[in-house]
Amino acid sequence: MSTPAQESPTPSRLEEEGEIAADYLEELLDIADLDGDIDIDVDHGRAAVGIVSEDPADRSLRALVGPRGETLDALQELTRLAVQAKTGERSRLMLDIAGFRAARKAQLLVIAEEAIEKARAEGAPVALAAMNPFERKVVHDAVAAAGLTSESDGVEPQRHVVVRPA
Repeated sequence: MSTPAQESPTPSRLEEEGEIAADYLEELLDIADLDGDIDIDVDHGRAAVGIVSEDPADRSLRALVGPRGETLDALQELTRLAVQAKTGERSRLMLDIAGFRAARKAQLLVIAEEAIEKARAEGAPVALAAMNPFERKVVHDAVAAAGLTSESDGVEPQRHVVVRPA
């Protein structure tokens, strides 16, 4: 029997997390004097919040992404903490800004597919470049869907995925 902390959050709980995150992020946008619309969704059992611009040519939100998404990662953690402060429970909320994570996910799927093919062809493990937790999760999911195994190896910030042949 699972304890309440182990149970998956209900859709209404995830929607509540999204609403709390949206309020927090709207305040941030106001303070930073940035324009952006906030989209709230539920994706793979977690709240997903995106900040997008109405004008595709407007690149001002990129400042909230930072180099290689580092600022975005920090904002995601701050947003999770804001949600936790209101709900009393840890959040697994995912934040995307200006489509950065969506674009990076598409790139990672290509990288994962290449590693999968190489592991199959050579029958040997394939080590990928260092990745953050979001990126590693995308690769692990793609590898599992292809019927291979993978594991994370190393220590942050050099933690990376190793794809193993079946």
